[in-house]
Amino acid sequence: MGQAREAAPVEAAAIGVDQTQITCSRTFAAWLAQHRVGLAFSSYQSGQLFLVGQFGNDNLSFHQRNFVRAMGLAPRGEELYLASLNQIWRFANVLGPDERANGHFDRLYVPRTAHVTGDVDAHEIAVEASGRIVFVNTRFSCLATVSRTHSFKPVWKPKFISRLAAEDRCHLNGLALEDGRVRYVTAVSATDVVDGWREHRVGGGLLIRVDDHEVVAGGFSMPHSPRVHDGWIWMLDSARGYLVRVDPVTGAKQDVAFCPGFLRGLSIHAGHAMVTLSLPRNLSFSGLPLEGEIARRGGTPWCGVQIIKLATGDVVEWIRLEGAIRELFDVAVLPGTTCPMAAPESGADLSTLLTIEAPDAPLDARAAS
Repeated sequence: MGQAREAAPVEAAAIGVDQTQITCSRTFAAWLAQHRVGLAFSSYQSGQLFLVGQFGNDNLSFHQRNFVRAMGLAPRGEELYLASLNQIWRFANVLGPDERANGHFDRLYVPRTAHVTGDVDAHEIAVEASGRIVFVNTRFSCLATVSRTHSFKPVWKPKFISRLAAEDRCHLNGLALEDGRVRYVTAVSATDVVDGWREHRVGGGLLIRVDDHEVVAGGFSMPHSPRVHDGWIWMLDSARGYLVRVDPVTGAKQDVAFCPGFLRGLSIHAGHAMVTLSLPRNLSFSGLPLEGEIARRGGTPWCGVQIIKLATGDVVEWIRLEGAIRELFDVAVLPGTTCPMAAPESGADLSTLLTIEAPDAPLDARAAS
């Protein structure tokens, strides 16, 4: 199996040939140990899935696998789902409670199912309580599920979208579960023309309730990643750089924390928010409020993950990536995990990784022979 990239909690060596340097807050490993969680985060720009954990004496593990255009993540028990360029992947942990891979990995995710969707620009993904996979089909401006026969099966579209077309009309991008069902989505605008959202990046963003198509709140700048937690809808006002919370009844908005990067990806655990930050694609966040806010604060843009205490808005831990990787997409908390890793999508490591599920009843010795 592939080895983790192991590092001291403050600074890790460059990962692979892309020469990305990873640095972490001094107490990051201790925070993971205290909460007994691992993290997963994705980079569509570099096509990588990162699994982060800790082991031994405050050592950090960064395990990386390549998946083209790695996007949305959805952990579900012992499974992890990933949206990529052409597939929706389902990984399953094959280790028992007392088993370890390569000495210290307590969770080994192996790809078991790949639903081929084609390039629908799948963004965020969730698994409902019923087991139905729902993903944001951004290219076709709808929510969709996987199909046994076709690329996808649409399940919902905003009422302002007149028909399904591969035109990314409103840049639908995020979804939130509540009571085991997809309940809210985010869109950059309410436009119904090809690529129309690009003219409404500032102030045109919407938080929409799926059940009745009602706009809960508007006026966001490129919103992403709604999440329901503790009676609030938490989300990212990405082009402003703010983690915000929204009252689901009144639609009242409140800024909670500022982060110096373009925000996509949000996971909430034990009173903390994990968010991913990205650098500008063209050296500046041209035309976005984020650029002026960073300058006003005397900061510089980040690429990485920040952990924010919800009660105060303080950044308590962080991971920073510098070098070739400039953009991240999603982040997910892996509860009950100390040190996770994943098998590759193909190749010798996957071919020789053979595991056997226990049979329902003892096999007849004579029949087996």
